[in-house]
Amino acid sequence: MSRGRPRQFDKNEALDHMMMVFWTKGYEGTSTEDLCKAVGVNKPSLYAAFGNKESMFLQVLDHYRQAPASYVNRALKMPTAREVFRELMHGVVDLTTDPKLPGGCLLINGALARGSGSGMPQKELAKRRIGGEQEIKERFELAVACGDLPPDADTGLLAKLAA
Repeated sequence: MSRGRPRQFDKNEALDHMMMVFWTKGYEGTSTEDLCKAVGVNKPSLYAAFGNKESMFLQVLDHYRQAPASYVNRALKMPTAREVFRELMHGVVDLTTDPKLPGGCLLINGALARGSGSGMPQKELAKRRIGGEQEIKERFELAVACGDLPPDADTGLLAKLAA
């Protein structure tokens, strides 16, 4: 027999709401009260479901990659370097011009509103941006190995341009 009341919200929907708050206000600019209001629950319920603010932010970043920024995953699976690049460009244009979403990219906006915090968000966001660029570079290296790109293609530069 479980104790307590069942969770009153859908976790993915709650992540959507928290993502919008972090995306708009940045990590330091977002309070737990903001997140509670966005999700429609009290602090104990929010903490029980997601952990502390840092944990919430990390989960939001994972959710972002699987939801609004899922175009990156699709792009990396494209059969040619040209299609990879095209999918990345179309994806970023769709993401940044979607009127239902805040402008820009969460991985950039999340670090903009800075306070005197620990630096965790900036380090994590930088790590994820670098990791995404590395994934793209590796995909272009595969394209070189397969003959889809010329052997002298600068995959690092291509990845920077595409990321």
